[in-house]
Amino acid sequence: MAEESQPKWEGKATAELSGPTAEQIWPFWEDFCNLHLWHPNIDTCSQVEGNPGQPGLIRYCATKKTSSSGGDDGISWCKEKILMIDPVNRCLSYELLENNIGFKLYVATIKVVPVDGDGGRGCKIEWSFVADPVEGWKFEDLVAYVETCLLSMAKKMEQSVGSHSGY
Repeated sequence: MAEESQPKWEGKATAELSGPTAEQIWPFWEDFCNLHLWHPNIDTCSQVEGNPGQPGLIRYCATKKTSSSGGDDGISWCKEKILMIDPVNRCLSYELLENNIGFKLYVATIKVVPVDGDGGRGCKIEWSFVADPVEGWKFEDLVAYVETCLLSMAKKMEQSVGSHSGY
């Protein structure tokens, strides 16, 4: 008997920043292998192959898993590949490749857009995704995870820009 295909999960999270411009925030995303500096649940992120800023670049991301008793429970890891990157429109898409966190298909698009036209203060970061259902997860849990991570990352990026530019 053939396996029934389940509908894809599609979700989106946004974060609005009142101070920094889209031009100031985009470089944090464009540097695809610096995720560990901003993502609250990534301990390491490094380039595996490809050229920075180009489709085909693959990064390795990992974090230590902890058990409910607080002990070390191994490493959660994944490899992600840039599918498309457009510095002019400040967007990129990537897919999750190999991983030990239960994902079969996961493709995300990140866009950094001005709130009040280019040159104006403030921007919005949009993180959208399409994924196969993940065993042990609910759709709402994945959306909440993406939202929580994006808000944390946006706050760190905004603080970094603010500390360097005094916007």
